[in-house]
Amino acid sequence: MTQLQDEYIKRILSARVYDVSTQTRLHEAPQLSRRLNNQVLLKREDEQPVFSFKCRGAFNRIFKLLEQTPASGVIAASAGNHAQGVALAAQKLGIDAVIVMPQTTPGIKVDAVRALGAEAILHGDDFDTALSFALKLGEERGFPFIHPFDDPNTIAGQGTVAVELCRQHPESLDAVFVPIGGGGLAAGISVYMKYLRPEVRIIGVEPVDAASMHDSLAADERITLPQVGLFADGVAVKQVGEHCFEVCREFLDEVILVTVDEMAAAIKDIFNETRTLTEPAGALAVAGMKRYVKERNVSGQTLIAINSGANINFDRIRHVAERVELGDSREALLAVTIPEKPGSFLAFCKALGKRGITEFNYRYADAGTAHVFAGVELPGGSEERESLMQTLRQSDYDVLDMSRNDTAKLHLRHMIGGHADIASEKLFRFVFPERPGALLHFLTAMGERWNITLFHYRNHGAAYGRVLVGLALPEGDEESLKQFIDELGYKAEDESDNEAYSLFLR
Repeated sequence: MTQLQDEYIKRILSARVYDVSTQTRLHEAPQLSRRLNNQVLLKREDEQPVFSFKCRGAFNRIFKLLEQTPASGVIAASAGNHAQGVALAAQKLGIDAVIVMPQTTPGIKVDAVRALGAEAILHGDDFDTALSFALKLGEERGFPFIHPFDDPNTIAGQGTVAVELCRQHPESLDAVFVPIGGGGLAAGISVYMKYLRPEVRIIGVEPVDAASMHDSLAADERITLPQVGLFADGVAVKQVGEHCFEVCREFLDEVILVTVDEMAAAIKDIFNETRTLTEPAGALAVAGMKRYVKERNVSGQTLIAINSGANINFDRIRHVAERVELGDSREALLAVTIPEKPGSFLAFCKALGKRGITEFNYRYADAGTAHVFAGVELPGGSEERESLMQTLRQSDYDVLDMSRNDTAKLHLRHMIGGHADIASEKLFRFVFPERPGALLHFLTAMGERWNITLFHYRNHGAAYGRVLVGLALPEGDEESLKQFIDELGYKAEDESDNEAYSLFLR
């Protein structure tokens, strides 16, 4: 045993968590087990009093802190589960708690923090701004700052999940899948499991667009991502913790990356097993498990996934439902060009066979052709997708598979209409903070420099809204536009070359 491991094992075995936490169930998942041809078990951390494992680390960190240095209160910055964990711990220990939350935080989470007796202060549009304010406010009030993941006692508190796993499942075990945001849970579980059950693989799971631990391990140093995806907001961390990285580098076996669609499908899988709606971050482990089984052709093994949280906003369920079948390769989104003549529509439908249609949009393109946007059910998964594509092409249809085209899935499927003959049009996808005044800020900053030719926004129940904007950009204005986007401070992607845009709107 290394000195690092020895230190953490002692911390984990002496961790104080059950004042506010419970030993959660290890839940058999018979449907997933049959589908994956492995024994699948779910560790139900979504059943904690605050619907997340975070109460373990928060209580242990604050309890150990108060043993060393008495304090009348603590302060934290969080938009989610850590906030509730700190608030619950402070309530139990009889001290004040101040939680600084971004203004974009959904009201349900703000209300939950206040219901636990904490003071919730809304400040800034993102976590980094809230964090800076919290650190300053903590100094002013004399309250110690409780980091969401990067502290040895926080890691130790999360490590008690592994202690329970080993006690609940002493039989043969092949792999444990753990969601990774800042890395506290993965560090705590991996260091303990490698101590008691070294033969078990510990596999971290991250979104492909928030792969901070994956990229850091590959570089053998902590890296900072320039930006992160927001679908799984509970793990949207640009840089993993220093202590967390030190532990994971030594004890974590690997990190698997998954997509938004795979997370959405995993949420449905967990719902079918438990009738519980997990948040996207809470379903990460199941999504990673499914990818692992498929890519490695694993069968006959025993696999455990950590369901880390169930604090999902109700408004997000619509967006999740839209992505579920795509995540399991049970739906294809296709753009198909058909002849503009009588009978061609019927012929195309016959070519699809008796497959279920989930969506159908048709628009006259010109005298010779028409474009169809179709969602098609694929009971046979990805193999059936290839068969369908081949069938359509053999029937002389020009087919574009848009199943992995985020702009098509988020925006264009809701905008199928006429074409616009605007040679100078440029298309951009923006991420706006979901708060009053965000659009006004965008328009004010832009002023009258460019004409807006297209605009589409949908609320997905998250802290950020996704907006598609078309601009008439005169030749030579490219540098000015780049400067505008940089000064605006909103994440933006140029979608002017997106194939779906060219087919249906340009």
